[in-house]
Amino acid sequence: MTSNFTQAPVDGEQSLKLHWVSIMFFGAAHLLALLAPWFFSWSALGVMLFFHWLTGSIGICLAYHRLLSHHSFQVPKWLEYILAMIGALALQGGPIFWVAGHRLHHAHTEDIDLDPYSARRGFWWSHILWLFYDRKEFFDYETYKRFAPDLARDPFYRWLNQYYLFLQIPLGLLLYVIGGWSFVIYGIFLRAVMLWHCTWLINSATHMWGYRTFNSEDNSRNLWWAALLTYGEGWHNNHHAHPHVVKAGLKWWEIDMTWWAVQALKSLGLAKKLVLPSVKRA
Repeated sequence: MTSNFTQAPVDGEQSLKLHWVSIMFFGAAHLLALLAPWFFSWSALGVMLFFHWLTGSIGICLAYHRLLSHHSFQVPKWLEYILAMIGALALQGGPIFWVAGHRLHHAHTEDIDLDPYSARRGFWWSHILWLFYDRKEFFDYETYKRFAPDLARDPFYRWLNQYYLFLQIPLGLLLYVIGGWSFVIYGIFLRAVMLWHCTWLINSATHMWGYRTFNSEDNSRNLWWAALLTYGEGWHNNHHAHPHVVKAGLKWWEIDMTWWAVQALKSLGLAKKLVLPSVKRA
């Protein structure tokens, strides 16, 4: 069961084949999220918002992105593992997969072949379609692990990368015991879908709209509403210009909630060796 991906011709590119397991997985999650109006309660909405923040800001932005991908700061290993597990709960892949893909994005930003979610292929490709095609260089473990060798050497991260999906089982059981199917629909499916699209906006929208503070060698942009939805990640031009800096919002009004969380860890003596901005604007 294959299908060709139609787009503007690219020299030397082979036709892409649909990965039907991925399509069914994301499709099923979106359909289950659509049940939310029939299971609404204010407490369920509160659960969704809490886990959106926990898995989004703390799990993806702080742990997967700034800590594991860029080493923008350090925490004790026990805390690093906990934060990585929170990131795995976001249902955006295991840590080795996520970090490898993100490092490839920075190494080959907007390259139509080497960037997994190149914005040059169009908004919808960089937003979601890149996940629907079976590209070995981005989805085969033996291939992509080369771009996250620091994590691939760690037995814990190898385990988490392989079994991250199973973390949804204890979370789902806990939510069901506390609040029934309402909490499950909102706390897992609606939360995951909302967080997916917020995160994907960084791949798509912030390479198309917004302002540029730095003359980076790509089309990354700072987009205020994307930054609000992603706890600071929308200051994407700042980040691409200085990817190892822990703080994404550099101007006083560039709100960066994930930076606030890093500051809280620092005040507790848990975050050290922060890479802080000492940059000049172009």
